[in-house]
Amino acid sequence: MRTLATLALALATASTGFAQQGRGNGGNGGNAPANAPKSSGSTVAPSGVVTPDDYVIGPDDTLSVVFWRDKDMSADVEVRPDGKISPPVINEVVAAGLTAEQLRARITEAASKFVTDPTVSVVVKGINSRKVFITGMVAKPGDYSIPGRTTVLQLIAMAGGLHEFADAKNISINRFENGHQVSLRFNYKDVSKGKNLRQNIELKPGDTVIVP
Repeated sequence: MRTLATLALALATASTGFAQQGRGNGGNGGNAPANAPKSSGSTVAPSGVVTPDDYVIGPDDTLSVVFWRDKDMSADVEVRPDGKISPPVINEVVAAGLTAEQLRARITEAASKFVTDPTVSVVVKGINSRKVFITGMVAKPGDYSIPGRTTVLQLIAMAGGLHEFADAKNISINRFENGHQVSLRFNYKDVSKGKNLRQNIELKPGDTVIVP
């Protein structure tokens, strides 16, 4: 009996020692060895915003220009009113009117004068150029950024809703199409009741909603 008890105690002690040894290897139960290789320190692309299908870069948008393996040339930049950005070293690049991919290609070409085979990413971090305007009898008239799909009804809600004496049946949306200004009608009372929902169109950058 004493021999069996002694054997059981020895096995229990050995098991505890193995468990403690496992916890000492990297602090995660022995799944990672203490001498596991660390990250290589490569530049990591920042996360960006979801862009609409028709998005092109415009003034006031914020971008991250990332050069892999060259942090000194990487930077967050804002598109100036003249449509240009100023990444380090390259100095000036026209960005407005381009997609992120087109701008990436342009920066890559410009950087080739300074580095060999540059690998560049362009990430859109903030969209401030896609603006619409609402004026007249609303609580908060002004300009509003629309980074994603926004309808007339949603814009009115963003502007704090209609004033009590607004002419809700005769709201208009002014926009430029093919070089010409057009005016579209919007009957708030009908749409709010679920009628003529086709009036509740998706707004485009530059649209002006007028609430008489």
